[in-house]
Amino acid sequence: MDETIKGTEMKTFKTLRLIFTLVGLGMLAGAFFAFQSTSTFLETATAKPGVVSDLIRSRSSDSNAYYPIVRFEYESGRPVEFQSSSGSNPASYSRGEEVRVLFAPGEPESARIDDFFSLWGVALIVGGIGAAFFLVGAGMFVVPAIRNGSAAKLRKTGQLVQSRYQGVERNERLVMNGKSPYQIVCQWQNPVTSDIHVFRSGNLWFNPSSHILGDSIPVYINPTNPGQYWVDTSFLPKLAS
Repeated sequence: MDETIKGTEMKTFKTLRLIFTLVGLGMLAGAFFAFQSTSTFLETATAKPGVVSDLIRSRSSDSNAYYPIVRFEYESGRPVEFQSSSGSNPASYSRGEEVRVLFAPGEPESARIDDFFSLWGVALIVGGIGAAFFLVGAGMFVVPAIRNGSAAKLRKTGQLVQSRYQGVERNERLVMNGKSPYQIVCQWQNPVTSDIHVFRSGNLWFNPSSHILGDSIPVYINPTNPGQYWVDTSFLPKLAS
């Protein structure tokens, strides 16, 4: 039962880190293309004076946003009206306010208000969200790799001490699918300084209590800094592939 839970949680972790990374990369790519599109648009855009003719309120479940309707004169004095894709609360513009309008030559339907958020808002928002997703996903790859590298170094160059088993605790700082992993807690008293050091194992997605038969847990420490340590849990059963 415990091994099944462990396998399920590890698969969920691997799936989530892949999803976060791919979604982040996709959104960053979208932000880059939005940036490039706006840059290309600005290179050839024609400017015209316009006026805010109205404000449209858009309601969502928890907030409102006001989108300006802008009117400007196109070729031969033909009036063109468009709704800005950028809204805010409170409204950034007022009715009758004059604004600068940009549009691609021959394409009045491409008109935008010449302000930072109307031009760069999509790239900024998508890029920010994409960066957050990517950093979370990449962190789920990088952090375990760093920990594994640190553990390998301690196993090779660290000092092996036998700590006293204290119990098993839930690491409630981490929650996945409504569950928190377990950690083995043990302590060791430095015979030189008499200081007591508390060690916690890496996260375990099953309760290891029934597999701990003695009261001694091997721990590799940095002799000059016992705060750098690795609790050896290799005695625990492994999930068959």
